[in-house]
Amino acid sequence: MFSFDGRELAAVFVGGALGTVARAALATFAAPDPGHWPWPTFIVNIVGAFLLGYFTTRLLERLPVSSYRRPLLGTGVCGGLTTFSTMQVEIIKMLEHHNYGLAVGYTVASIVAGLIALYLATAMVRRIRIRA
Repeated sequence: MFSFDGRELAAVFVGGALGTVARAALATFAAPDPGHWPWPTFIVNIVGAFLLGYFTTRLLERLPVSSYRRPLLGTGVCGGLTTFSTMQVEIIKMLEHHNYGLAVGYTVASIVAGLIALYLATAMVRRIRIRA
């Protein structure tokens, strides 16, 4: 049965707006061309992977259960901050401009760095001692 929670939806909306504004601000500083590494997208995706690992682990393992923290921070902020679709468009443009090595390197580096960031954030949260 589907249950609609307007406050949860509002949390996702607010978090998404914050994440999207942060990404847009970074993207305005450097618009990459197909022959160069797309640093803004790479950075937001790696930072987003780190934050997702941190928020998810912290919220599930360290803090009391909340109906709104995970939608706000995980789905909202991290979802708005990261951009898989932009990464795909950048890779397609690299391929169209025959920058095959750059496209492959960017794809592999994004996946590997994202997984490493996720792992490090999760490990960091799990190593922090809980004060009694």
